[in-house]
Amino acid sequence: MELISKSKEWRHLQLHKAEIAKLHVKDLFAADNHRFDKYSIKFHDILFDYSKNLINNDTMPLLLELAKSIGLRHKIEEMFAGEKINSTENRAVLHTALRNRSDEPVYVDSENVMPQIYEVLDHMKEFVESIHNGSWLGGSGLQITDVVNIGIGGSDLGPAMVVEALSAYKVPNLNVHFVSNVDASDIQSLLNGLNPETTLFIIASKTFTTQETITNALTAKNWILKSVPKDKIENHFVALSTNEKACIDFGINPKHMFQFWDWVGGRYSLWSAIGLSIALAIGFDNFEDLLAGAYEMDLHFRETPFERNIPVIMALLGIWYANFFDLASHAVIPYDEYLKKFPDFLQQLDMESNGKYIDKNSVKIDYKTGPIVWGTIGTNSQHSFFQLIHQGTQVIPVDFIACINNHNELENHHRILLSNFIAQTEALMKGKSEAEVLAELKAQGLDDKQIKSLVPHKVFTGNRPTNTILIKKLTPSALGKLIAMYEHKVFVMGCIWNINSFDQWGVELGKQLAKEVLKDLESDEKIYSHDSSTNGLINYIKQYKK
Repeated sequence: MELISKSKEWRHLQLHKAEIAKLHVKDLFAADNHRFDKYSIKFHDILFDYSKNLINNDTMPLLLELAKSIGLRHKIEEMFAGEKINSTENRAVLHTALRNRSDEPVYVDSENVMPQIYEVLDHMKEFVESIHNGSWLGGSGLQITDVVNIGIGGSDLGPAMVVEALSAYKVPNLNVHFVSNVDASDIQSLLNGLNPETTLFIIASKTFTTQETITNALTAKNWILKSVPKDKIENHFVALSTNEKACIDFGINPKHMFQFWDWVGGRYSLWSAIGLSIALAIGFDNFEDLLAGAYEMDLHFRETPFERNIPVIMALLGIWYANFFDLASHAVIPYDEYLKKFPDFLQQLDMESNGKYIDKNSVKIDYKTGPIVWGTIGTNSQHSFFQLIHQGTQVIPVDFIACINNHNELENHHRILLSNFIAQTEALMKGKSEAEVLAELKAQGLDDKQIKSLVPHKVFTGNRPTNTILIKKLTPSALGKLIAMYEHKVFVMGCIWNINSFDQWGVELGKQLAKEVLKDLESDEKIYSHDSSTNGLINYIKQYKK
């Protein structure tokens, strides 16, 4: 199979890009009063507006032809059907099964996995209710007031993001915290404010061997044992793992283990038992609403024609900019304080999935994959890096996300927030011409010399692409749709690039080398076994370590 970059559909898009590069989006708006209607999609409580992109009537049909040329519809069905599309690990990819709300069976190796999924959900529900109703007690007979999720990567980023995003749904009298960094400052600063007799730890590690997670778990265990008898330690720990022996050796009762499977990738795992911290934080009913929202987006993705399919269009626009405009990064700016961790979550989802240079046929590719995903909340970002987005030499596509209705009562704040949200998308599209700047400066009464000096600095080229995503209100269901929407976008981009979006071998090399460096740091000898830089750094640390 030849690289997609050699296809006729790719060449057609290259030719089309040369034509589009001569146009300005503000002129396309001026020429078409129906552009917003043509390039926006309403789906339940989400509006997706992509009208401010560098596209015309020919662009989307050409991009859709590219998607059809690689058999995208068939690839989507392969994923939902449990085919082993994670080729390097010979695994199915079935995070969608975890939120399946239908009676449709889902098979892996001829076995319907839905009964297993429902069994784990029932186990989670029973446990969550025991914490909420106070029947689960700590080792000294006190109710649990604080839950600490110890994990890293997908076992931390997804749950932590969702718990933050759905803060308005927090259950009373229970606080949920997250520890991921092996830096002692992370766990120590948290433990300093907690009572060991009323704290429960969730250890999230499929293998129960992840270095950062187990190091933090052992620290937590030692902290608990200072206040709780050893035979009561199981009252303070549960595990999200498949390694029963390691959990038992740690002191965790096998009845307090929650299963998930190798067809659940870490960055897609918040829908599984890894979401236990979410269910504890917002209640099991709201957790199920989160699953249901994602399922609705799954149906939209699976059934809607591509020309009105939000994840497909998002992915095709991502391909358009990465591969035909040579744009290397993509910003995501939520205008909602609750969504401040959403860009961090998307970084792993996108860059760990599609940061690959080898395709599924083990061939080195000759086109860009995996844009650099970054961002933070508005309006803070307007006062930091937006200068570069507006007037920098790099063009950076941006996703703007906001909620029409807020969970808080200060409505004047929300109107100001939304006015900035909308204005930024308009400013990036329109820019400000030299004529407009001249008129503005003359109206201020400046002389000709001042005007001549200032004009170049105040001109904005505009023509900078944005997507606008409006959510009626940030509910569990709406958040489920939003997350699933981006998951499917990443999948489609990986399909077009013909890469495996579900492995992460690049994560492994650093882990392997860290084990060797750790041995060197623990030894009393001077180190010469690495390159001169690595030797020098290790020896310098050992020299000045207290």
